Amino acid sequence: MSNAEVVDCLSQYQDAYYPNGIPGSVIALCELQGSTLDLKLSIGFPLGDKKMAFTDAIKQHVLNLPTISSVSLAIDETVQPHLTQNNLPSLHRVKNIIAVASGKGGVGKSTVSVNLAIALGQLGARVGILDADIYGPSQSKMLNIEEGTRPEFIDEKRFKPIEAYGIQSMSMGYMVTENTPMVWRGPMVSGALTQLLNQCTWNDLDYLIVDMPPGTGDIQLTLAQQVPVAASVIVTTPQEIALLDAKKGIEMFAKTGIPVLGLVENMALHTCSQCGHQEAIFGEGGGQVLSERYQVPLLASLPLNPKTREGMDAGKPPVAIEPEGELAQTFRDVARKVTALLAQRPINQRETAATTIATDA
Repeated sequence: MSNAEVVDCLSQYQDAYYPNGIPGSVIALCELQGSTLDLKLSIGFPLGDKKMAFTDAIKQHVLNLPTISSVSLAIDETVQPHLTQNNLPSLHRVKNIIAVASGKGGVGKSTVSVNLAIALGQLGARVGILDADIYGPSQSKMLNIEEGTRPEFIDEKRFKPIEAYGIQSMSMGYMVTENTPMVWRGPMVSGALTQLLNQCTWNDLDYLIVDMPPGTGDIQLTLAQQVPVAASVIVTTPQEIALLDAKKGIEMFAKTGIPVLGLVENMALHTCSQCGHQEAIFGEGGGQVLSERYQVPLLASLPLNPKTREGMDAGKPPVAIEPEGELAQTFRDVARKVTALLAQRPINQRETAATTIATDA
């Protein structure tokens, strides 16, 4: 038995996080001593409560090899910074920025963004969320931040993010009242986005979720040209109109060199609370068709649930309020899939080296 055979065995292991097998780059240690295998995998994403099951599944898979009778397996979940479009340097104290976009309003993108961010925090990652919708910020309400709450300023230019439900957040909604209209032209909006990003003192984030506004306008262009984005996620509903706009979002990210990690189909199925009848109100199968056309994974099909809408309106995201509920578990699965896909992309070696030097110093 050789190390090469172990590597080949792992390349044939498949699950929700490694549908194409575990790549050799993940294997940090592979030592054979007689019939005992000492193995370490640096997976680079948080598993949370699935770590034990993942570890057991890998062990069982490797034990199928002849002559191996026992496996010692260590899993390193340390998140690394990954390459961004045009190799832009990472944002200070933020390893990876993930944009959540839709191309169209009204598909529940902000709801997905908030619950995804909270789910990542529940998995053990350090997470922040930026509300990039300057004209219509909604994160403060969804995160139950009392109106009038303002970020604490460190000096004239820098301010601290506001924490809620275990994540750091920043939004234009913290700077103005709910009744203040943002009557700004494109350059002012773009400037506001870069200020919120760069002047906020994010506290050592593994992931910063950017909740994008609908469309493909000034904010999106600023993000693509000036903000170091590691990857993106597209939110859609099954209906044809939403799919048309989702296609534009995918094409926009493709043109700007930002990878799309997957699709989240929202409002896919409604279950009647009175009789239990299920109905695809907005159509069905659209997310799968889009997934197959663009060769990007369909990460989840989320139900149309009045409780979700009520919870978000009340500032009580279901992932936080009912962490053991079915929807929370679904979002944690989405979070694991997204970060697992990101972890398999090229690492930003320059940022990793700089972080190592700073830590050693």
